[in-house]
Amino acid sequence: MDGAVPEVWIEAGGGQDLVRADMIVVLRLDETGRLTAQLRDEARVSVTLLEGSAEPRPPDDFHRRLIKTIGELDGAGPRLVRARYDGDGWRWVGDPM
Repeated sequence: MDGAVPEVWIEAGGGQDLVRADMIVVLRLDETGRLTAQLRDEARVSVTLLEGSAEPRPPDDFHRRLIKTIGELDGAGPRLVRARYDGDGWRWVGDPM
């Protein structure tokens, strides 16, 4: 392994926005299932990655699963990570951009 960090972007705002993963300093998952990320900047901007929804709430460790997913991506070009719900529950999906 060469130690290269892949360029990873996370879908935010229902796909309308993308956030670069290395700009995130804090992840918060509240009781409604809303996942927000505080960005590394002087204004301490927060971005909603996942809105709370009528679908089943994401698991309590869903924000930790995002970190794990990012860590498991290879360095083969930029990646897009998205939260998806299917019949088996919530998961993070990482695809080439």
